[in-house]
Formats: sequence, C-alpha cells, structure tokens
Amino acid sequence: MSFPLLSAITFTPVTVGMLLLLFPADRHTEIRIAALAGATLTLFLSIWAYFSYDISLAGYQFVERLNWVPALGISYYVGVDGLSLPMVLLTGIVIFTGVLISWKIDDRPREFFAFLFLLATGVFGVFVALDLFHLFFFYEIAVFPMYLLIAIWGWKVTREYAAMKLTLYLFIGSVLAVVGALAMYFAAGLNTFDMLALQNANFPADFQRFWFPFIFFGFAVLAGIFPFHNWSPDGHVAAPTAVSMFHAGVLMKLGAFAALRVGVMLLPAGAHYWMPWIVFLALINIVYGSFVAMMQRDLKYVIGFSSVSHMGLVTMGVASLTPIGITGAGLQMFSHGAMTALFFACVGMMYDQAHTRDIPSLGGFGAKMPMVAVAFIIGGLVSMGMPGFSGFIAEQPIFMGVWAAGQTTSQYYLGQQYSWIDLVAVIAIAITAAYILRAVHQVFFTKLPAEFEHHVGDVTIMDKVALGVLVSVLLALGWYPAWMAPLVASGAANVMAILQGAAG
Repeated sequence: MSFPLLSAITFTPVTVGMLLLLFPADRHTEIRIAALAGATLTLFLSIWAYFSYDISLAGYQFVERLNWVPALGISYYVGVDGLSLPMVLLTGIVIFTGVLISWKIDDRPREFFAFLFLLATGVFGVFVALDLFHLFFFYEIAVFPMYLLIAIWGWKVTREYAAMKLTLYLFIGSVLAVVGALAMYFAAGLNTFDMLALQNANFPADFQRFWFPFIFFGFAVLAGIFPFHNWSPDGHVAAPTAVSMFHAGVLMKLGAFAALRVGVMLLPAGAHYWMPWIVFLALINIVYGSFVAMMQRDLKYVIGFSSVSHMGLVTMGVASLTPIGITGAGLQMFSHGAMTALFFACVGMMYDQAHTRDIPSLGGFGAKMPMVAVAFIIGGLVSMGMPGFSGFIAEQPIFMGVWAAGQTTSQYYLGQQYSWIDLVAVIAIAITAAYILRAVHQVFFTKLPAEFEHHVGDVTIMDKVALGVLVSVLLALGWYPAWMAPLVASGAANVMAILQGAAG
C-alpha cells in the first residue's frame, strides 16, 4: 500500500492542533515551536505532493478511498488534479507563513494555533475531496473556526459584528449548496456521493438549469461574488493577521474552487445556461471593488475590497468556459492567494507597531521597515498585473479567454458582448494602479510622523522569513510560469472535456 500522502496533508494540522491543547497554557515558547514544526511538516508534505504529480498522466492522482457510510453511498474519497494541487500547495504556504507572522501572539496562543490548524484541515479536506458529502463535511469545518478566531483574537472594534456577519453569510450559502447537492444525489439514483460518478449521471438539462444557481451561488458567496460580497472586507479588517492571510489567501479560493468543482463540473449544461449572466456579476466585482478600494482610508479595507475585485477576475475566467480562461482562473487563485497573504502580513507588521491602519496617518515606514516596504511594493506590482510578476501571468489568460468566448457566437448567445466585457474590466487595472501607488507613496515614502519616531523599528527574523517565502513564490510564478501553468492547464482540460460533452 502506497503512503497516504493526501490524508497526511489533510490531518497533520488537526493532529498538531490537538497535541497543542495538551501543552500547559503558560508554555508559550514550546507551543510556538510545536506549531511551527507542524506547519513546516504540512508545507513539506504539500511540496512533496506538488512535485510528485505526474503531469503526463494528468487526471486525479494520489487517490485514496475508504467506505465511510456504505448504506448512504458516503466514502472518504480523495485525489488531486491540476486545479486542486496548486491550492493544496498554497494552503501549505499560507499556514506556514501564518504561524511565523503569529509568533508574538501572547493571548492564549495554544488555543489560537489549535483553531488555526483546524481551519487548515477543513481547507485541505475540501481541496482534495472527490466525494460530495466529504467535501461538505470539510467545508463546514473550514467555516466554524473562522468565527472563533475573529471573535476572540480579532480587532476589538468590530470583531463580534464581523465574525457573526461572516458566519451567517457563509452558512446561508452552504445551506443553498447542500440543498442542490441533495437534489443531485436523489436525481442521479446511484446511491453515491462520488463526484466522478455524478459527472456521468446525465442529469436532464432542465434539472441542471434549475439547480445550478443553488450550487454555484451557494459556494460563490465564499468567493465574494457580487452582491454577496460585503461580509468579506469586514471579515478581513476584523481578523488577526494570520487569519486575514488565511481568509483572503485561501478561504475565498475555497468558494471559487467548490463552485467550479461541484457547480460547473457536475452540472455543465446549467453552467452553459447561466455563465453568460454570471460573467456580468464578475464584471461588477472587478470594477466596483477597485473603485471602492480607491476610496478607503483603512489599509486593510483597501486590500479587502481589492480582493473582491481580483476574485471577480477568477469568476470571470471560469465564466468564460474556455480552456485558457479557466487556466487563468486557476493561476489567479494561486497568485492572488499568495499576494493577499503578503499584503495582510505587511499591514499586520505595521499595525503591531503603529497601532493604526489609517493611510494619511502613516508615513516613512520604508526607512524603518525596508523589507516590508519591498514586499508590499512587490505585492502591489502583482496586484497591478505588471509583466514579470505572477499577476500578469494569471490575468492575461483570463482576458484572452473572455475575448475568445466573445467570438464563439454558436456557444454563447451573448456573442460579441463578451469582448466588450474585457474592455470595461481593464478599467480596474488603472484604478488598482492608482490606489496601490497612493498607498505605497503615503505609507513608505513620506515623512515619518513624530509619534512613531521612537517606537517603530524593523520587523523580526520570523517576519522576514514569512515575507521572503511569499515574495519568492510570486516572483517564481512571474519569471518561470512553466512550473505551474501546464499543471493548471491539464486540470482545465478536464473541465473543458466535461463542458464540451454537455454542449454536444
């Protein structure tokens, strides 16, 4: 029997979290070291899985299956393909850097890291799931710790409001998706939640058109789709730094990934019917999110609404229903995940010393925190889609995919209007450049306010390691996309085969 790599990746975090609860509460140093060891092991396993995947074979690999509740057709069934494996790697990177960033937490670090690791297990479980019940099981595990992490360790001004708002939005969305999943289970008549079997269930077209919005929007709430997006910036702002990194870096991708894996791949005829309209919601996300980010004074709100805008690009890439567009969406999920984790890490480091995120009140931090300044600028260049950075590699295929969809009038009855969507969406690139450059200039290159002169200094070695890891990932994808793009393209090819079969 081969080593159960995906199970090891999924359950290592929760195992470490349970072990942390056995530590005496006052042994903060030992707790931090154990948490870092667990995060390092998780990252190592994620890297091992990523570079062990055989792209020449494509499809689902490292598959494990165990009957869970046979009478109901529920199994523990996991595997990864070209779309899910980069998300597994991203999660490993974010949990590792999140632990480093949280090194100075003194308020119940044992419980904080335990909940953070439980959250990581839920996320891993969704990304590797090939059983629909299994996917929902871990999806709910991923949502539950967020409430506690924000309500207990978050920003005191808004943490209770933001935690409850986030939880209600996500639970309502998951209820919609569960109803759609049960409809598929009973309509298929196969007595199984196996998603690969459900792909071949040949649901009637009318059934798919009716239930597709339940599945897609139920999950897309977590991806911040308009108009169900306004929980997200509040959650970003109220969350502690590591949780903001996880929230924007991974959790929002969880919603987009599940909407693609369950909605588009199991109900492809429904996707063909609804996606030409969903692309307009994605367009609103992109343009509206960038304009609102431009108007913010709080640096976390800037990044929060920027995430709404950039996740609109992910949705738009999926909605193009083209191989290059879906490939771009997969790359954008990875790039945006690392970029927002980097942004929130930088903001958290500055807030820890300045105790404010108000952009006009900040200044001169480039001299005090040079590595933070460099990391934030690199994140900004990624956000702006500059060539040579991962944002360009991810966004360009999305725009190309939408343009290509606009030429395929036989498939998309909105026809050439798709091309105009590209032209409107590029407005967001200019707006993004404006608010990023404004923030960089004000925060790092104006005069340091007198009140910060004596208590603002450089960041710790742990912080620098975390920034270095995230920056390296973004530059690696920008300079040498071949280490990921073909892998994501192989996953997109699988989606396209399903969509073309439905169209035929």
